[in-house]
Amino acid sequence: MTFSHRLPRFLFAAAVVLPAAAGCSSPADAEWTAPVPRPPAAEATLCHALHKELPGTAGGLDRNDPAPDSELTAGWGDGAIVLRCGVPRPPRMNDPQANAVEADGVDWLVEQRPDSGPRLTTTYRKAYVEVSLDKRYAHDVTPLADLAAAVRGTIPSTL
Repeated sequence: MTFSHRLPRFLFAAAVVLPAAAGCSSPADAEWTAPVPRPPAAEATLCHALHKELPGTAGGLDRNDPAPDSELTAGWGDGAIVLRCGVPRPPRMNDPQANAVEADGVDWLVEQRPDSGPRLTTTYRKAYVEVSLDKRYAHDVTPLADLAAAVRGTIPSTL
């Protein structure tokens, strides 16, 4: 009995066509979703102002907002960086041992997620802004520096 290492023609065609078709759509064309917060009206107003000031790139990724379209959410890349404004205060903020980081004048609570990158939420602001990072940013919170000026300029401090 002899075996051939050649693929049958239909498998060869599929092996060539599928990767080519996959390359035709960029991650920016793919639709992804993020839950939309429901903040009180005063916080929503601040979030709308923030949305207008957010940068076109963060963490080296282009802006690509999630569905549904909302001024309370924003994203960069294919969901690698997700911002939600007007989220509830995280219970972890009550823990005096909670981890925090400061990026360009904005303080963030850091919550490590076991199957993804960190989730960070602003502290001492009149509206809570949450930024979720995927595994690419597990130990790198530099995207926060890209977002800091917009947060500082639109979400007042409570201090």
